[in-house]
Amino acid sequence: MSRIVVLGSGAWGTALALSLHRRGGHRITLWAHSPEAALEIAEPRENILFLPGFPIPAEIAITGNEAAAADADIVVSVVPSEFLRPTLARLGPHLHSGQIIVSATKGVEDRTFLRMTEVIAQSLGKIAERQGTTSIACPERSRRVPQMQQNEAGALAPEESFSGIPIGAFSGPSFAIEVAQAQPTAVTVAFADPQIAARIQSEFSSETLRLYTSTDVIGVELGGALKNVIAIAAGIAAGVGLGHNSAAALMTRGIAEITRLAIACGGRSETLAGLSGVGDLVLTCTGSLSRNRTVGEALGHGRNLPEILESLGGKVAEGVRTTRAALGLARLHNIEMPITEQMELILDEGKDPREAIRELMLRPGKDER
Repeated sequence: MSRIVVLGSGAWGTALALSLHRRGGHRITLWAHSPEAALEIAEPRENILFLPGFPIPAEIAITGNEAAAADADIVVSVVPSEFLRPTLARLGPHLHSGQIIVSATKGVEDRTFLRMTEVIAQSLGKIAERQGTTSIACPERSRRVPQMQQNEAGALAPEESFSGIPIGAFSGPSFAIEVAQAQPTAVTVAFADPQIAARIQSEFSSETLRLYTSTDVIGVELGGALKNVIAIAAGIAAGVGLGHNSAAALMTRGIAEITRLAIACGGRSETLAGLSGVGDLVLTCTGSLSRNRTVGEALGHGRNLPEILESLGGKVAEGVRTTRAALGLARLHNIEMPITEQMELILDEGKDPREAIRELMLRPGKDER
């Protein structure tokens, strides 16, 4: 029996806890960001705010106590990207070697342009330094914990230093509500060490959740994060009344620019052709349950971004923050991302979506490769 703590009690964290409980053979704890938030779920045994209609079995412990992380064999991080660092500052001192960390958050950190496994590694590495040890965390065993320094362009870029717990990524086409409903779902889990990926595959797989393994942590993370930006674009296209031709073009050219950036960062093109790339992109661009697509549709209808985000009721559309981070990362690697560039102008500067679409169509002709 493995002891698994899921960090983050939103819809996705709750759905994963339910899926792991259905599989059986584990002791599951769902960690909320505060005792009050934990109580709001524990008393009715239901996540009324983020995933209503799904009773949470009594066997799933629900807590807001940071010390719960110390008892885990596997820690699953589902904390939204903007709250990950402060969460790790609280939980990090309770983590220790012998644990495995699985990041299931789809985002790139604003300003630093770090993937979530890198944010986890850096945060825990700093805690290790304060504690006078060098063995808390390592995102991929062959890599080091990034310490941020300014590069020649003045942007933050990683400088590496050593650390110890394996940290991997879990991503793929997976709406939380459908995972909670036990609908068949397939995702990818990536660790640099294939044996660790295989262990998570074995521990998490069930009749309704199928895991494929990968050693391409970079590709899996960037595919899961960047598709949210393209999903906003697909929503905008639908919102302004464009048809299936436009949607197909956006998705196809979207995966092309995501793949360019992932390869530049060290990922593999075949990863982006799989579940965490094309698979997740298709789901998020076309599914009515996609929050990022919903944001885009509302923008296409002429609503303003703050009003749209307020209407989500506390739920997160990661693509809004990821757009800026993706372009920062692209500029560091001198990668062209025209769709993402137009999304930034729409989100940050209020550009007319129709004008953005017109400019994309009038770009100079290119070879498809």
